[in-house]
Amino acid sequence: MISASRLRCCCRLLLSRRAGANRTAWTRRTVFLRGAPAMATGGKSSRSSIHRYTNRLINEKSPYLLQHAHNPVDWYPWGQEAFDKAKKENKLIFLSVGYSTCHWCHVMEQESFKNKEIGKILNENFVCIKVDREERPDVDKVYMTFVQATSSGGGWPMSVWLTPDLKPFVGGTYFPPEDGIYQVGFRTVLLRIADQWKRNKNALLENSQRIMSALLARAEIGIKGEDSPPPFPEVMAKCFQQLSESYDEEYGGFSEFPKFPTPVNLNFLFTYWALHRASPDGARALQMVLHTLKMMAYGGIHDHIAQGFHRYSTDQRWHVPHFEKMLYDQGQLAVAYARAFQISGDEFFADVAADVLLYASRDLSDRAGGFYSAEDADSYPTAKSKEKREGAFCVWTAEEIRRLLPEPVEGASERKTLADVFMHHYGVKEDGNVSPAKDPHKELRGQNVLIVQYSLELTAARFGLGREQLKTMLAKSREKLGEARGHRPRPHLDTKMLASWNGLMISGFAQSGAILGKEEYVGRAGRAADFLRGHLFDASSGRLLRSCYRGKGSSVEQSAVPIQGFLEDYVFVIQALFDLYEASLNQGWLEWAVQLQRKQDELFWDSKGFAYFSSEAGDSSLLLRLKDDQDGVEPSANSVAVANLLRAACYSGNMEWVEKARQILAAFSERLLKIPVALPEMARATVAFHRTLKQVVICGAPEGEDTKDLLRCVHSVFTPNKVLMLADGDSTGFLYHHLPFLSSLERKDGKATAYLCENFACSLPVTSSQELRRRLLL
Repeated sequence: MISASRLRCCCRLLLSRRAGANRTAWTRRTVFLRGAPAMATGGKSSRSSIHRYTNRLINEKSPYLLQHAHNPVDWYPWGQEAFDKAKKENKLIFLSVGYSTCHWCHVMEQESFKNKEIGKILNENFVCIKVDREERPDVDKVYMTFVQATSSGGGWPMSVWLTPDLKPFVGGTYFPPEDGIYQVGFRTVLLRIADQWKRNKNALLENSQRIMSALLARAEIGIKGEDSPPPFPEVMAKCFQQLSESYDEEYGGFSEFPKFPTPVNLNFLFTYWALHRASPDGARALQMVLHTLKMMAYGGIHDHIAQGFHRYSTDQRWHVPHFEKMLYDQGQLAVAYARAFQISGDEFFADVAADVLLYASRDLSDRAGGFYSAEDADSYPTAKSKEKREGAFCVWTAEEIRRLLPEPVEGASERKTLADVFMHHYGVKEDGNVSPAKDPHKELRGQNVLIVQYSLELTAARFGLGREQLKTMLAKSREKLGEARGHRPRPHLDTKMLASWNGLMISGFAQSGAILGKEEYVGRAGRAADFLRGHLFDASSGRLLRSCYRGKGSSVEQSAVPIQGFLEDYVFVIQALFDLYEASLNQGWLEWAVQLQRKQDELFWDSKGFAYFSSEAGDSSLLLRLKDDQDGVEPSANSVAVANLLRAACYSGNMEWVEKARQILAAFSERLLKIPVALPEMARATVAFHRTLKQVVICGAPEGEDTKDLLRCVHSVFTPNKVLMLADGDSTGFLYHHLPFLSSLERKDGKATAYLCENFACSLPVTSSQELRRRLLL
């Protein structure tokens, strides 16, 4: 296997071919590519109703591609027309990948892609292709693998130069338009690459082939020899140790900054606690996850006025966020907070889960039942503003708050207004509470990002108020600020609807509904699942589609050539359907989940190296078929697939799926043993595999109060490795057809009865919810 350093060396062969000053400039650029996205200078979005240019992207449905439809750059969407043009004209390809709510994508567009002179350089020397990474994660992952391997960094916008046969040879992320002290500008990079293609074409082609060979070697993940699934105690212990070492004791989370919510880490800690409830390590795991969730909820990453969570925090305290809001975060965090309530009984966590689901229902919901992808970070500060600013929709000046909350506080120990109490509790300062270090463009100067600075008890004591009185007062104040914020120009809404992220949100509603006892949440999950079946599923082929889009009025539109679903679409939707079945007990969801699991096996399974490829075979434009080997802001598809396969086996009796789960764990065995913190979701799945899932079967009438009592008991206990099913006596249903053992289970003394089964062998019956709870906790 070729190392990352060798890959970087391959790229430096290209970058060092020019001598003297040019070589120095290229060297500086190599260093820049390895860093995080650099800070841009100016370049804010501005209003314009007159379009001087229109390119092919005007015919696309993706909000991100449409944002670039009026650039002077002759953009093409990813497709054969662009590839043929590059080969016919013997031109390099400039590939730009991003997404519609990406702040730095906006910056690079304003600075470079709207620049006529830079547009002319691009059009004359390159075939320019735009890709929405959310529409085409397969394309994004191939070239992000290259960028990360050759520059030790990555991010969006991603900028990659390809040969006419689509092989990458140099790439990076954000480029400033002009040269700086430490950075080579985009204009210079374009001219130098164009010059190299004219002078040293053969060398570039050789270099790209060398890089591709190295990437192919690195991308191989599969069973080697007699690999078997690693022992779960070792994997779990090491993952816990690695998370514990990176844990921030003061503010929670697992890094200094930037800080991402990373629900995969939180879910791992919940499971670790469940396995070690009585041990000091178990207590620490629970403390870590609950403290992190509280600090996030108190922080500015949590929108205290309009609900939901922003994408990440730029500082250690979860205070100043990157203000975009992503659907996948809302779905996963709703589950995390609901589980925290389930374990702790603290209503605080239930309130935050409800907060997240309110935001998704109100602001990210399509009338047809699906969920939109994201809300942007940037917006116009006022209706008359000409330039967008990051966070403008969410931040406050002290003067605004004093104007909105002037009422005196009755019963306070001092003569104070609502504004005084609110500003104290949420850390509002007269000159703003954002550190200049976190505001490089001075967009947040004088502004305040709300953050809970004190507990309710401390704030109440400070002003001589009762706790409940203060709680009511703060809620009314937030409502007033919410009304005022409603008059501000809203950020851009990405109305693209993705199967995978809708799956995560369905799980959020279904699991929260089951845990919190909220039928309306379960009903919302069902509506979204119906939407998926109606708009993102091709019944004739049995395939999922990747995306659809809000059309005019309340219509839902598809691309002229629909994008087929990827592995992540299948695994997140299948997971959602299992979650929805357990919350609703509608066996139709099980039947569809099993159907999709079979289709997933057909399209993505690697019968030689085992585990699933991220994309299906047959697309000649994809240079690599990859298998994700890291859980990030979303869990990797193979990690979720292990749990799905085990659940599918329990519901269908098909033991071949247990074998597939074994093969996935074996394929990733080396990584799980060395750095399980890279795959915490898969580490959790090792427990489910080795211990086998506990089948909790409730025999009873669906509408019977005794049945509902046992179901409430099951949903009230965090038991990570279980599946729930209702044996309602309907011999024609999916479960009775696939699981003959259910026919032998009976109600005891005419009452709803629970059985705890493993591998379809059941324990003695239980009719008491207290006894059921005891057994679930064993």
